[in-house]
Order: sequence, then structure tokens, then C-alpha cells
Amino acid sequence: MASQTPRKHQARKRFGQNFLHDQGIIRHIVACIRPKPEQKIVEIGPGLGAITEHLLASAGHLDVVELDRDLLPHLRISFASYGNNLRIHEADALKFDFSSLSADQQLLRIVGNLPYNISTPLIFHLLSYTDLICDMHFMLQKEVVLRLAAEAGSNNYGRLSIMAQYFCRVDNLFEVPPEAFDPRPKVDSAIVRMAPYTELPHTAQDFKHFEQLVKSGFAQRRKTLRNNLKGIADDEQLQSLGIDPSIRPERLTVGEFVALSNLLTQTPS
Repeated sequence: MASQTPRKHQARKRFGQNFLHDQGIIRHIVACIRPKPEQKIVEIGPGLGAITEHLLASAGHLDVVELDRDLLPHLRISFASYGNNLRIHEADALKFDFSSLSADQQLLRIVGNLPYNISTPLIFHLLSYTDLICDMHFMLQKEVVLRLAAEAGSNNYGRLSIMAQYFCRVDNLFEVPPEAFDPRPKVDSAIVRMAPYTELPHTAQDFKHFEQLVKSGFAQRRKTLRNNLKGIADDEQLQSLGIDPSIRPERLTVGEFVALSNLLTQTPS
């Protein structure tokens, strides 16, 4: 059981801090995660320890990555009874080497109430570690979760959707209202589960090319593939894969983007 936090911490805008306090929501999140003692669990941005307490109670040990040094005394005092079973890493998650936490081929389970201002770049950073990750459960701005989980053809579908779904199965679990936080954010939030595939459904032969192709494809969403991919892919190449050059990029599935990338990397320049 966590002891009393030593003093009230003022949420900092520059860290995008909104502390979750709704116990019902917290229990729901932990129930979705189902942490177990034998698992390697990592929490990004534990804040005042609202979720940390429940993760420790279930798993018995935990690694946390926290950037705000003013929060470290809160965590150390509140969870002192856990001793070395709580390892605190004072670091920026955007730059943190998550492979340093992986040992004995044990996959990481990553949890976090992510600051809205860094959520997208942080997800891209974590996608580079998917071979070390079992799953990820994040509290994010609802708009970001909708983009992550969007299907091809929808308005929310884009580069983030494709890159996340290339590596992971993505599930939009449930929404969280602003009143569950202190201070209240101006946007709705949602919980997302991202589970890396053990075997990719579609494999890009040249991942860097695939990544750049997706970026170019969505350079201007309202333009057609023909326009966005001018100088990269011609109509004949698109049509050879059954792709209409006049459609917009959000109509292409992850598999179709991979197939196009593989075709282009095989085609002599």
C-alpha cells in the first residue's frame, strides 16, 4: 500500500501533466492490463503514482521512467516499502533506451498516461522496440487513439495508423472523460492497447523505403496518390497492384502500401 504523498505537486504545463485520480477508471485500466508477478512491467510517466500503486500491488515489482525530478521524492517516499522492487529511471522517455530494461528475453509490458504534447513522437520511438515488447497500454488524447486504430478509408486513417498497424494490433479500449484528471484537460482521452505481432502480416523488404513512401503518400491528404507519389511511382506501377492512381492515400491499406514499396524497391531505377 502506498503511503501519503509528502506534499501537493503542481502540475506542469511544459511536461503536459494531467494527473489521473478517478479510482474507477484506474481500476478499469489495471483490469485491462492484468499485470502478473512474473512479467516485466514498465510505466512511463508515473506522475503521483495513481496507477503505479495498483501495478505494484499486482506485479510486486516495476520499472518507471519519469522526467520531472520534482516527482521523484513523491514516488520514493510513497512506495518506500517496495524497496528495490520499484526502480525509478529519471529520464526523458523520448530518448530512453528501452532495450536496457529487457533481460533474459523477457518481453516488456509498457503502460503510461502519456503527455499529449509528446504522445505521437513517443509512440514512433517505442515502435522501434517492438521486438522487445509484449504489449503497450496508453492513455492518450482520444483523437490520437482514433488515428491509431482507424481503418483504411476513414477520415482518421493516416501515417500514424499505418506505421502503428504495420507493427501492432491496435485496439481502442474505452474513453476517459476530462473530469477523471486534475487538472482537467480540454480534450477527451481514451485507452489504447497496442500488441506487437509475433509475425508481421505484411513485411516490407526495405523498411526505410516503406516508411518514406507512407510519409510521401500523405504529404497532402487531399491530393491523389498520383500527385503525392509523383516521381516515386507511376500510374502503371500503381495499376499493376490494382491500385487506382486517382484515389486519395487514406484508401490504401497497410498491405497495399507494403506491396507498393516492395514493388518499387524491386524495380530498377
